[in-house]
Amino acid sequence: MIAVHYFFDKKEVLHRLQDTVPTEGEQIRLKGRKGTVLSLVPINENNVYVHIYLEPKKPKFVPLDPRKKNRR
Repeated sequence: MIAVHYFFDKKEVLHRLQDTVPTEGEQIRLKGRKGTVLSLVPINENNVYVHIYLEPKKPKFVPLDPRKKNRR
């Protein structure tokens, strides 16, 4: 098992134990967001730092007028 640490903007987003390590350029999905692996930094045989780029979060839709909400 390998400890894979995922970093986005110099902040650790997630770390998990995995059997395989992602490759550079691979499309991944973390915490419900699509991302791309930018680089891999092997620390030792059991730890790997993975630098990723995540797509920006989409803003939640806020109704302009509370009376226009869908009523059930």
